[in-house]
Amino acid sequence: MSDLDPEFRRHEIAHLARVELHTPDPDGTLWFFKDLLGMYETYREGQSVYLRGYEDPYQWSLKVTEAAQPRMDHFAMRTASPDALERRVKAIRDGNVEGRWHDGDYGYGKTYQFDTPDGHRMNLLWEVEKYQAPPELKSKILTRPSKKPLQGLPIKRIDHLNLLASEVTPTKKSFERYLGMQTRERVVDGEVEIGAWLSSNILGHEIAIMHDARGARGRLHHVAFYYGVQQHTVDAAEMFRDYDIKIEAGPDRHGITQGAFLYVFEPGGNRIELFGDPGILELEPDFETRTWTMADIDTATAIGGTNLPQETYFTYGTPPVDDPEAETA
Repeated sequence: MSDLDPEFRRHEIAHLARVELHTPDPDGTLWFFKDLLGMYETYREGQSVYLRGYEDPYQWSLKVTEAAQPRMDHFAMRTASPDALERRVKAIRDGNVEGRWHDGDYGYGKTYQFDTPDGHRMNLLWEVEKYQAPPELKSKILTRPSKKPLQGLPIKRIDHLNLLASEVTPTKKSFERYLGMQTRERVVDGEVEIGAWLSSNILGHEIAIMHDARGARGRLHHVAFYYGVQQHTVDAAEMFRDYDIKIEAGPDRHGITQGAFLYVFEPGGNRIELFGDPGILELEPDFETRTWTMADIDTATAIGGTNLPQETYFTYGTPPVDDPEAETA
């Protein structure tokens, strides 16, 4: 069986492990994630702070770094085994995609770094340091890495990532070809793909790709964190309103992925989604991609009737761009 055979590649990517965000307001961003979302701080180095939700299995899932503009520095996905990592790197190199090995970051081992066709920085890795809670944070629930925090309305873990791309299809195909991810749902406008939702496990999606209406490259739409209880998105909306966090849309439920959503902007300017429940879980090994058209876009975006604001949701990403013809690689 060849290395490019989809059956050979299936499930070689285990899950989304981490994301690094840049922020021009590090104090505000850390207050948002630690005080409001209840994330634990695990490490500091230079201008960066490392955070994890109480059910994140590794030392960190979110790295917050002070910088001039809000943006995503990189994201990383963990492979299913050391051999799977080597096979994925071979597939990437065989496709003439440039990349390099590096020693990794705090809590993670050797990592292969490359860019998507649109310029998003991506890492693949296998070696991780599992989080070991100190006695005061050790949970009596054996499958929970640490106690549920008493501070904030706590998120459980990182959930998914939504990327903006100048063209959706090339980036989608790269995830399918090199990583073996399956496109679960997509949106088309005529013959043009304007959105795709992909997964390598039973989650409805871990990576989404949406068309960048600004014509820019390599931008971030949002990072999502998982609450696990739909009511928590309502509770979170009340909390955000009281503490002057800008709510963009929701709470409501997407037709795409069936996830309960709430979109806000953290103080540094990055869009964050709070996912109230897991949405649809795809257990079928032969699941066939569902295609939404513009005729169904209202149901696709929000079953409950929420209007996703045109002036921000379909145009704003980080880093921000003003010129519709601008490119950010």
